[in-house]
Amino acid sequence: MARRAAADGYRVVVAELNEEWGRRTAAAIQDAGGEAEFVPLDVADPVSVEALAARVAPGGPVYALVNNAALANGVGGKYFQDLDVEAWDRLMTVNARGPWLVAKHLLPLMPRPGRIVNIASDAALYGSPRLAHYIASKGAVIALTRAMARELGPEGITVNAVAPGLTEVEATETVPAERHALYANNRAIARPQQPDDLVGMVSFLIGEESRYLTGQVIAVNGGFTMH
Repeated sequence: MARRAAADGYRVVVAELNEEWGRRTAAAIQDAGGEAEFVPLDVADPVSVEALAARVAPGGPVYALVNNAALANGVGGKYFQDLDVEAWDRLMTVNARGPWLVAKHLLPLMPRPGRIVNIASDAALYGSPRLAHYIASKGAVIALTRAMARELGPEGITVNAVAPGLTEVEATETVPAERHALYANNRAIARPQQPDDLVGMVSFLIGEESRYLTGQVIAVNGGFTMH
């Protein structure tokens, strides 16, 4: 998504907890002739989010924000009644509070019109079993998206959510085989989902052509869920 934004002409700030990943992405964009910088960020830490805003402010307006930080690896398998409070709170802090916190601190830097895209999950639409805390956190992202869209619409800022399906990335390597099989057997498009399948939708949502689209949740999952 960052590489596509750079290809679309944006100067990209890669805000990432994993320094290796963040620096590698920024370097790849620069090597391809784009503009990018890496900024360390932990969305669970308000001080880190404030530092992000202070770091990017001198660079000019923040035209678009893509909230993609989340915990997803190793979170499934337990029934809701077997989850502990620490695990529940950790996911809520990162997955639900994180997008709100980042948007809160970057909003003053955003011109009108502006674009915010929150990455949700189709698990919140489908109701996958033994994943209650993750589903609740991504359901919160969907609800937050709608609330923000109502509040920011009069200012010309659109807020939408993309709900990916089970995508083949590092975070899903620990997903149980039966869940992979569930998606494989129920997608309208049979092949596995790849990260590149999301970038076109995100590019559209942060661009000018989506100016009259807000408060929407768009499932990009090969037809696993249909609404």
